[in-house]
Order: sequence, then C-alpha cells, then structure tokens
Amino acid sequence: MGERSLQAIPRQVLRNAALIAACLLMARVSFAQAALLIEEPFGKFGEFTATGHAAVYLSRVCAETPTKLRRCEAGENGVIISRYARVGGYDWVAIPIVPYLYAVDDLKNVPAQANSASVAALRDEYRREYLGDIKGHNWEQLVGAAYDRRIYAFGFPTSEAQDDELIAKLNSAPNVSHFSLLFHNCADFARSIIDFYHPGAVRRSISADSGITTPKQIAKSLVHFEKRDRELEQREFIIPQVPGSIPRSRPIHGVLESILKTKKYVLPIAVLHPVIAASLAASYLGGGRFNPARGASPLDASQPSASLQDPLQQTVLTVERQNPGSGKEDGVDGAHSASGGATQSSSNQSNSSPSQHN
Repeated sequence: MGERSLQAIPRQVLRNAALIAACLLMARVSFAQAALLIEEPFGKFGEFTATGHAAVYLSRVCAETPTKLRRCEAGENGVIISRYARVGGYDWVAIPIVPYLYAVDDLKNVPAQANSASVAALRDEYRREYLGDIKGHNWEQLVGAAYDRRIYAFGFPTSEAQDDELIAKLNSAPNVSHFSLLFHNCADFARSIIDFYHPGAVRRSISADSGITTPKQIAKSLVHFEKRDRELEQREFIIPQVPGSIPRSRPIHGVLESILKTKKYVLPIAVLHPVIAASLAASYLGGGRFNPARGASPLDASQPSASLQDPLQQTVLTVERQNPGSGKEDGVDGAHSASGGATQSSSNQSNSSPSQHN
C-alpha cells in the first residue's frame, strides 16, 4: 500500500485498527499457558485424608521421556507434571495430557462409560508401550486420572523464556524421590513450579493446614494472587470424572477441614478435648474456607473449539462432544454441592484402584 493510499484512510479507522491489534496482542499475552490441577481424593486413603492430589499442566513443555523434558513441537499439547510416592524412585514424572487424563493416545479411544476392568486394561496397555522403565508401586497414578476423580484447573501465565529455564532446571537436577507426606509432597512440588514462574504467589497455611502444603491451599493462594494482580487472567474450570461404575471421588479438603468434617476424628476430640475442638474450628473458619468449585464450572461442549487457545480445554471438550453427558456425573452437573457432599451411593465406597491412594 502506497503513501497516498494510507493518507486516504481516515485517522479514526487507523486508530481503531491499531486498538484492535493491540487488544488481540494483549489477549494472546494474557492467555494462561499453564494450570494448577487439584484432584479430588478417592479410595481408602481418601477416607483417611481428603487432601487429594496436585499437579501442574504446562502447554509449551513436552516429555521426551517421562523423566526428561523438552519444548513442544507443532501439534503437541504439553504435559502434566507431578510428584509421586514410590513411583520408580523418581521425584517427578511428566505425562502428556491425553494419557494423563484418559490413559490413551487418541481421544477417539476414550470410553463413554468406565469400569475398573476397562480402565486397568487401558492403563496396562499404556504402561507396556511407554512406561517400561517406571516400576514400583502406584504407577497407575500416572495415567487415567479422570477415571478416578474430578479435577479442578486454575490457569496462570508463563513465558517461553521461563519454560526454557524450567526445562533446563529440572533436566539438570537429580530426579530422585524424597517424598514426604508432611514436608515434601505433591502440593509442595506444584507450589515450587508456580513459585518459579510467579515468586511468592502461593504459600502454606499455618492456621488451616498446620503448615502442611495442601492442594486446596495452593489453589486458594493462586486465586487470591490473580485477584490482586489484575493483569493476570483468571481461568478456572472443571475436568469431570468419566461416568461409569467406578466410585465417585470425594470433595477435596484441607488438613483441619478433614478433621472437622470426619466424624471418627472430630467426635472423640470434641468429647475428650472440647477446647481443642473449638480452637480447630476457629482456625478453620478464620482461614481454611475455600470452595474450588465456586469459581470453576464445566466447559460448555457447544463452544467452538476454534474459540479456545488452551489445549487442555480443547482435550476435555473433545471428550465431552464424543460422549455427550460426560460432563454430568451421576446427576451432578460439574461440581459437588456447596455443603461439600459428594453424590455417591454407599455401594460406591470401595476403591477401584487399591494401589492409588490419595
């Protein structure tokens, strides 16, 4: 376009075009390239402690192997990385998002209904193909998470330079497990990843969790951090548990909340030590309340995929379109009730995967 042609365009049109371009650029920059995943507890260990599991999704980071990271190539959708107990002796393991959620390579193979036998078969097939070097207990936690639990995603932004630095840092450091439920758990690992990108964004809670890092607390911290920083985009959504005969997961709690909402713990304390019970309740009410479902909602399966830049959301929506109604779990559309009660029958209290425990 020549100089005369530019002069012929009204200045207001040029201003509007520049404004639109700037808005599109800002939308691209503010888009969350990562997400904290907090996963509801299930099984027998979920009865003992309802703190659940934490992991981090990174859209530009991929896995050359489950224990070696690299930048994603065109068409790849990133990894979900987390810390586990007794999984091959490793501190962390990274799995692509589709097998992490559904234990398959191709979303077309995600079943509309899941049962323990079919999920065990999918996991075993994936393990034989891709996880041959990872042995030991609890390897089942690495794939098919959406069959066992409902998951809440809380997005946060990253930069390409930060991604490269994180890849170099994790690849160069010893990847040797020193898991500790109290001081070096999955939530501590997720906290360290978020802290790498946004120092000081998330923290432990002394009052709500007695200083133990929990998935619910770091989600609460991240939400509050994003509210304080208006430049950060808040993006929260629910990844539903796949329908079927597998028991439904339970609401996720913090440490004190788990004690106060479990009769076998709180009743003896209230009877024998009423002052201690009252102080626990006061601590929880003062800083432990947070409902991860309040700001999150199931994705709208009618939303065009082209409107989403997030591969994690695209993955979940693809499954919901293939299997209509997968976003509705046992009559509950997306979230537990505000009172924290899960919709599940008494017959669904057994654990579908005994080796998976949080």
